[in-house]
Amino acid sequence: MRLIILAGVLGMVFTLFFTPILIKALQRRGRTQAIRISENGINYPEHQNKIGTPSMGGVAILGGTVVGYAAAHLYVMRPPSYSVMLAFLLMGGLALVGFLDDYLKIYKQNSRGIRARTKLLGQAVVAVLFGYAAINGENANGFTPASTSISFVRDTLIVLPIGLFLVWVWFLVTSMTNAVNLTDGLDGLAAGASILTFAGYVLISVFQFNQSCAVEATAFCYTVRDPLDLAVFAAAIGGSLIGFLWWNTSPAKIFMGDTGSLALGGAIAALAIFTKTQLLMALMGGLFLIITVSVVMQVSAFKLTGRRVLKMAPLHHHFEMSGWPEIQIVVRFWVIQGIMLASALAIFYAEWVRFI
Repeated sequence: MRLIILAGVLGMVFTLFFTPILIKALQRRGRTQAIRISENGINYPEHQNKIGTPSMGGVAILGGTVVGYAAAHLYVMRPPSYSVMLAFLLMGGLALVGFLDDYLKIYKQNSRGIRARTKLLGQAVVAVLFGYAAINGENANGFTPASTSISFVRDTLIVLPIGLFLVWVWFLVTSMTNAVNLTDGLDGLAAGASILTFAGYVLISVFQFNQSCAVEATAFCYTVRDPLDLAVFAAAIGGSLIGFLWWNTSPAKIFMGDTGSLALGGAIAALAIFTKTQLLMALMGGLFLIITVSVVMQVSAFKLTGRRVLKMAPLHHHFEMSGWPEIQIVVRFWVIQGIMLASALAIFYAEWVRFI
């Protein structure tokens, strides 16, 4: 437990003090993101005050995660686990894809960034490499970081061939990274919602550690590899986000950018795959799912009927254009995320209780 607390606190302290340094460095070089204030004849006057705000805040989040996790392990002189090394591989690879996107937005003042196809290709390459490595490398107990079974709160009886499993991993990674990216449209919205998700994965991983089959094989034990280290990893990210949120809350001094949103989405997907809660991820990151569905609905309705079901998608911009204050939307959406997360944890615990 002390490693979890240490990782979270150090991650928070790092981003709390490093983020303003990053803000000043970006502002000094004039590296601010191009903001869309109009599109298709629609003006967004509420975004005028965001012009000049630096982006690439994901660099601080990633740095805080590395510092928090590494320092906690140095404290006890323990090497990183194979599972978390793979999680960092996924998180870092997607952060690189996001960084390239942010580079175009900031240095080239292109508000659209890299092409969607290019971004999807980069996500696919990183996801497939991650997925292949995740089903290899058995430990002494015969556990690999991931299994080829589809999981809900633990592995189900649905086992995929390796090819389909890699496609499934690609789908999970791509859907979650893009969902977090879509949610990052208002100050503090994605960061606050992500904090709740990672806190949930800390609780799940600690519970799985206490009920691990590596400790005692029972009918209800969990065949999860490195659950305690996954909790430390999740705590490091959650702590880093708390420190970053201090500067990202309305009015934001910095945006996390695609560097941050893609990295966070990848980390959530990695935790879902490794804790064998793949389908439960839809509730663990419930707000991200709702916002993604709002975009799908909007696009589908417009293509089929020529009409829009929302004033603007994603969903938070609909309420923004309906006259809701930004901070009100953000806090209420955090409440929704909290309810979805509580539901996910209740389902997870209820499944275990049925064995008692």
